Parts: sequence; C-alpha cells; structure tokens
Amino acid sequence: MPQSLAVTFAGTPAFAVPALDAIAASHHRLVAVCCQPDRPAGRGRRVAAGPVKERAQSLGLPVLQPKTLRDPAAVAALAAHPADVMVVVAYGLLLPPAVLALPRLGCLNIHASLLPRWRGAAPVQHAILAGDPTTGVCIMRMEEGLDTGPVMLREEVAIRTDETAGELQARLATTGATLIARALDELATGRARFEPQDPALATHAGKLSKAMATIDWREPAERIARQVRALNPWPVAETRLDGRQLRVWEAGVAAGDGRPGQVLGAGDDGLVVATGAGALAIRRLQLPGGKPVPAADFARSRELAGLVLG
Repeated sequence: MPQSLAVTFAGTPAFAVPALDAIAASHHRLVAVCCQPDRPAGRGRRVAAGPVKERAQSLGLPVLQPKTLRDPAAVAALAAHPADVMVVVAYGLLLPPAVLALPRLGCLNIHASLLPRWRGAAPVQHAILAGDPTTGVCIMRMEEGLDTGPVMLREEVAIRTDETAGELQARLATTGATLIARALDELATGRARFEPQDPALATHAGKLSKAMATIDWREPAERIARQVRALNPWPVAETRLDGRQLRVWEAGVAAGDGRPGQVLGAGDDGLVVATGAGALAIRRLQLPGGKPVPAADFARSRELAGLVLG
C-alpha cells in the first residue's frame, strides 16, 4: 500500500464534496479543510455554511475560512496543519505563492475540463455553450497562473445532447473524485508524471454573469438551446413576456420559421418560438414569484400564439 499522505483540502461548493469524501475514504489523512466564508443563501438570504464546510464538520475535520489567502495570518493558520499535499477543488480564491509553497509535494487541482481548453471559472458551462462534444477532468499541479500548471491525469467525458450544466457537473464531480484518489497514490509512490500544457491551445472560461442569461432570439435555435442547458441551474436563461421576466429552464430545437421571438404555437409540446434559424421548443419555464412549471401547463392558461418574446 502507498505511503499515507497528509492532505489539506480547499473547496467550497457541492462539486467538491465527492472529492472530499473520496480522500476521507482513502488511506490518506485529511488534516484540515479550507472553505470560503459563510454567505447568505436562499430566498431568506440567511447566512449558511457551504456544502464542503458541512461535510467537513460531519467528518470532524478542522475548518478554516479566511476571507483572503494573502493575509499572513491565513497562511500561518494553514501552516499550523502541516500537509504533504493540498487538494483544491472549486475553492473560489487564487492561491498566492506563500500558500502554494506550503505542502512539500505541492498543490493539486481538480479541474472540470480537458486542459488547456477552458481554463477559468466556468469550464463546464462554456463547454456546453460552445457545443463541445466532449469535456473531462484534469488533475493539475497548481502554479501562480490561472489553470496553467502541468497535467498529471485526465479523463474524457462525453457531453450528452440534452444535459444541463448541473447534470454534467455532477458527473464530472464523480470522475474527479475517482481521479484524485489515484493521483494521491501515484504521488505517494513517486510514480506521478506531469505533462506541460500547450498555451497556444488555451481557451478561457470566464465567470458566469446574469447578463449572459438574456436570450437573443436572433441567434440560431441550436445556440439558444445550448444557452438554456449551460445556464441551468444558474443564472438560468431568460426572456420577456409582456414586459415580465420569463425564465427558461428546459428547451430544445424544433421545426418552424417566423419573426425571431414570435410564438409559433402553444400546446402539449410547450411553446414553440421562432429564432434566427429554426425554432425553439420551451418545455419548462418560470414566471416571477412562481415555481418552474411545464410550459404545456402554462400554455393552457392563456392565449400565446402570435406574441413576441424578448
């Protein structure tokens, strides 16, 4: 059996929990968990712990929540839990040189893309937006640059044609958990090999914003359908109906032509809306103050044919 490594873990959202569990279930030793500070969440905007913090506490692990890792006090707090390696998964803060230098074997990052494609904060969403047929997970040794470090392990994953970002993230989280357990074993035995990235092939996956949610009905239906999938569960694609927000949770390409944004039909299949090329079938939607509902149910509540969205 490989040597047992002392591991510091840095992560915040649900995507990181499977990796935390995989390390906890291995023969390696978690010595501390670093998360971002608690923040308001939900409709009540109450301050709540993130998924990783909750899981770490249930495992009885020390939890650190510095506002920034550039504070010498935060670096000292991490150093007080000596580790052979730090594993970073969707932590949300850049690691400065002082933190990168703490573990004797460096810092490993679980990144949800096939680097160097889609470096940055939202690789899953950008892969769907771009229409990539595949994505994957990489285990990378961290450097000061954004996702520029050499890759130790990678696994390709096909993107399903009807898959949302949330669904794809869940699958990639499981893949990442499997890979990190293998990576720690290889690191412990000295068998780890790292392959430099080709910067000429790099693409950037910038942060998501609510501004990205607005549907431009002049775009082709295929592009809008990818937008809907990529922005589910956040920030959720949206348009306007009679001046009110209409959030689109599920949609697919349909047959039809007309003025972009025009509702061509409304029935059991939901709302069929003309786009710049083809039509979009909205299957699940949400009005302000309401819950997501099947578009077919909404279509039966009022006359929609001929209206123009946007």
